[in-house]
Amino acid sequence: MTDTTRVRTRTGAGPLRRLVVLRHAKSAWPVGVPDHERPLGPRGRRDAPAAGRALAVADCLPDLALCSTAVRARQTWDLAAAQWATPPPVRHEHRLYAADVPELLDAVREVPDETGTLLLVGHNPGLEELVLELAGDGLDDTLDAVRTKFPTSAIAVLAWYGPSWKHLRPGAALLTAMTVPRGRKAL
Repeated sequence: MTDTTRVRTRTGAGPLRRLVVLRHAKSAWPVGVPDHERPLGPRGRRDAPAAGRALAVADCLPDLALCSTAVRARQTWDLAAAQWATPPPVRHEHRLYAADVPELLDAVREVPDETGTLLLVGHNPGLEELVLELAGDGLDDTLDAVRTKFPTSAIAVLAWYGPSWKHLRPGAALLTAMTVPRGRKAL
């Protein structure tokens, strides 16, 4: 059975949809700065562009991005999207900051039906829990990798068939990829 067949039989009719989940890159911890305002640290500024390049190489560029309003998430989005010739529209949403699975699912289910690939940029533990909630199955060791750790800059790709995003249900997707892109230090 092909991977596509596994997804199709799990969720029913409708076009192929992909939810790409990107945890923000490594942040700094400046003294006296509120959590929401923490910027990326040096490693995060290297890793976020690597995440953008990894999505391009994997042919997994989004049609739309939803991004937390936290500074580290916005900076991750900006640096990742700068790697693409034509970045998609982005919606910065405060409710994605410190969101749990129900809040994240609400945001995803409001996405327009014409969106085939959606990128969600946010935070743990919500993102990791979302991936595990939606993945009914995974290719290779992807589910074990997410269960072990979903570190900063981690990318998970969930695929499913459905007529609209509002039909996305727990266990309905196939986790097709999980990777953690890292940028290189300057010599």
